[in-house]
Amino acid sequence: MSTRKMTIEMPTPEEDAASTAAALLDLDNPPLSDLELIQFRRVAGRPKTLAPNISTTIRLDADVIHGFQATGKGWQTRMNDALRDWLKSHSPA
Repeated sequence: MSTRKMTIEMPTPEEDAASTAAALLDLDNPPLSDLELIQFRRVAGRPKTLAPNISTTIRLDADVIHGFQATGKGWQTRMNDALRDWLKSHSPA
């Protein structure tokens, strides 16, 4: 990893004016109006899901956990899928 500091070279006023003028001539990509800019919202993180997972604590036999873990990354999803398959043939009480 480099220890040099990054520097940002700002355009001169003339270069900035030339870039702006060229951008305004681009009919396929017109600049946004003030109203359009106001409508933007900052989005951070993952999108919200309609059915979020629920965090829980459950005690399972070690061999069951180790068996799923041995299948590699995604073992918790596979365990969830196995439980979902079980529910298809067993009615909840």
